[in-house]
Amino acid sequence: MNAGETTTSATTTVLIADDVAQIRRMVRRILERDGRFEVAAEAADGVEAVALAAELQPGIVVLDLMMPRLSGVQALAEIRQVSPDTRIVIFSGYEGEMPDALGADAYVSKGVSADELVASIGRLLGA
Repeated sequence: MNAGETTTSATTTVLIADDVAQIRRMVRRILERDGRFEVAAEAADGVEAVALAAELQPGIVVLDLMMPRLSGVQALAEIRQVSPDTRIVIFSGYEGEMPDALGADAYVSKGVSADELVASIGRLLGA
């Protein structure tokens, strides 16, 4: 079984990592309403995100860049080590251009609509 596969092949497991609880809840509602995603866990900081990614091997991590204890950039590198098949989406309020060197599979601004967020993550699934 590949990372993120569940017993129902129609859903992909997701880990949401953001230090703002309201953002985590909003992203959870948006993704679960879509039906293709199952949010397996939420992390409030980078350290927790890495630990949960290692444990759960999610199909997708939605990762904020600015988090306490371990930044999203640092967490991204560590998640790549502990869960190499996981696709990582940077979901940030940062408005500048994201350098490809960060190594994320996608970048989504927190200013996008719910439909745009789902579409961006769905593209990682080939949908």
